[in-house]
Amino acid sequence: MDMKSLLELRQRIKARKPDFIRQDYNKKPGLKMKWRRPKGLHSKLRLNIRGKLKNVSQGYRSPKKIRGLHKSGLEVIRVASSKELIELDAKKHGIVISSTVGKKKRVDILKKAKELNFNVLNIKDPEGYIKDAEQKMAAKKKEMKEGTKPVKEAEKKDENLAEKLDEPGKKEGEKKEKDRLLTKRER
Repeated sequence: MDMKSLLELRQRIKARKPDFIRQDYNKKPGLKMKWRRPKGLHSKLRLNIRGKLKNVSQGYRSPKKIRGLHKSGLEVIRVASSKELIELDAKKHGIVISSTVGKKKRVDILKKAKELNFNVLNIKDPEGYIKDAEQKMAAKKKEMKEGTKPVKEAEKKDENLAEKLDEPGKKEGEKKEKDRLLTKRER
């Protein structure tokens, strides 16, 4: 079988594959949905009783030739710098840019990947991302150069605090009013 038919076969297998959940996870709050093999002597799941949840088995596994490949048929490789792209083959490997990479370095990697015809798997529109990121970086650079930085939410909260501290008489008046109302009710 060729690669394309194997990928289609894997997709059909995965569509029919049930969610393998741990036995009685819904009955005991400490248990997670993560699969654990049933070990009980009278366990219906271990005995594969019809009508119960399905057990993990080899029958649900994908074909060996395409195991671990992306749905496009490429081997997924995590990349953290543009130098790593030189060692890879664009026809066999699809790249995923690491989440720890910053915006500037990410743009460099995307440009290099576009130049070498790599398929970037975790960014849908690399060209749009590059354009958007460069605009944001240019705007930030301009702000830093002018010395006008935008007011952050933390600074706004500090200003609101300062305003509240400036009006202590107002709070005391409200407190006296509440006390007066409470004493009227008691009489």
